[in-house]
Amino acid sequence: MTAGVPKDKDAVRVVTSNQTGPHENLPGIVWRHQQHVFRKPIAEHTRAAFDQVAAIVVERQQPIILDSGCGTALSTRCIAHQYPAALVIGVDRSEVRLGKRYEDRLPDNALTVRADLIDFWLLAAEAGWRLQRHFILYPNPYPKSVHLKRRWQAHAVFPTLLKLGGQLELRTNWQIYAGEFALALRLNGYEEAAAERFLPDDGDYWTLFEKKYHAAGQALYRCIVDLDMA
Repeated sequence: MTAGVPKDKDAVRVVTSNQTGPHENLPGIVWRHQQHVFRKPIAEHTRAAFDQVAAIVVERQQPIILDSGCGTALSTRCIAHQYPAALVIGVDRSEVRLGKRYEDRLPDNALTVRADLIDFWLLAAEAGWRLQRHFILYPNPYPKSVHLKRRWQAHAVFPTLLKLGGQLELRTNWQIYAGEFALALRLNGYEEAAAERFLPDDGDYWTLFEKKYHAAGQALYRCIVDLDMA
């Protein structure tokens, strides 16, 4: 089942699923993706957006941090403040989310771009980008078991994601998603990958989802791995 719609519109959704653990088909899917290079036509709007960002990357000559699926870019702001020497790039496909206004402007070492995330990763890998850090914060869990291949750990783009390198950090409020993500990493040679519970520092929330989930008493999970240490 998908996450149920709460009676109270302000209530926080709890992820519910017909899975009780990592999907049994995940290892086979990961293996198949390892055997084939993922190719797809790149959307022209994403190619144009990437070219603009790539020019800034060349000009700045700073370490690159990617905030994938950044939503309203609150996380991009937090990451940029924490890593002032890096260029933090927030990527999201939603013009509405990226258009959310905050009192503080985006830090000078950060930028956001509207783009298809899969295409952006493919272009970054093609361009030879090597990230310092990569954050994937609270992605859509797609909790129905039949939608396994929509989760990043079972998507054909996953090997490309790994090629970008750097310290990769996933955060989620669904334990199974974190466990599957860690399993997919181990199947790709990152033997130390593991999912763990974590508590955000008091008041230091990187996304609006993180704030809502924590305030509602939901458990939060993360998986952190250094992709340059296979």
